[in-house]
Amino acid sequence: MKDAVTKTEHASPAGGDTAIHIADLHKSFGDLEVLTGIDLDVRRGEVVCVIGPSGSGKSTLLRCVNLLEEPTSGTITVAGTEVTDENVDIDRVRRGIGMVFQSFNLFPHLTVIENLTIAQRRVLGREKDEARKVARRNLERVGMTEKESAYPAKLSGGQQQRVAIARALSMDPQLMLFDEPTSALDPELVGDVLSVMRRLAAEGMTMLVVTHEMSFAREVADRVVFMDGGVIVEEGPPEQVVVDPQHARTREFLSRVLDPAAADLPD
Repeated sequence: MKDAVTKTEHASPAGGDTAIHIADLHKSFGDLEVLTGIDLDVRRGEVVCVIGPSGSGKSTLLRCVNLLEEPTSGTITVAGTEVTDENVDIDRVRRGIGMVFQSFNLFPHLTVIENLTIAQRRVLGREKDEARKVARRNLERVGMTEKESAYPAKLSGGQQQRVAIARALSMDPQLMLFDEPTSALDPELVGDVLSVMRRLAAEGMTMLVVTHEMSFAREVADRVVFMDGGVIVEEGPPEQVVVDPQHARTREFLSRVLDPAAADLPD
């Protein structure tokens, strides 16, 4: 699928209150074109959830935002800085972007508090006491204060993911990227992580979230983006995209991942 048919317009100029501005983004791996002309803005304080089938380009889009994947063409601007400019100091830009992956990527030989302070000290230059103060504040935000001396192997998957979120927050990011943060978790552990993300949204954190959790997208997102075949097929408020999708491909996808009655989809 290569044609985006339905797109809800939204006022978000490439400046002012725009946190992320993506224009005509293409990404290919050899002969495989994964992203085909993506245009997307994320406003400051906005929660945008990206949904779609496997292989639709969702994670690649997210990874392009902080150049974990280098775009083939197009431009990406984050907080007023064009990250696709060949002269950009990408390390400086990344300091303002928190990213949480499917896997937790904690250092197994370090305690929780050490996992949260190492980047603060090495990248931000914070003193040990200050770094620990920041770390403890963010562990409290994710409900993991009592685990600061534990090693990752002693934590459940959900606890490790909450620590990973606290680690990202400890770098004082301007925005957060989440790449399927609950996909590696047992079902009973998903709720704790989503609760943390809900609190971040309520606090006004700018968030771009790739997720398969439709209830989270419906309840928390300001806007939902449905991708398929490397393009944005449909975007808009969740009550439109999740509840009353306008595009047949969106309806087909949701019928597979949701109980139609639960999604309030028309017959």
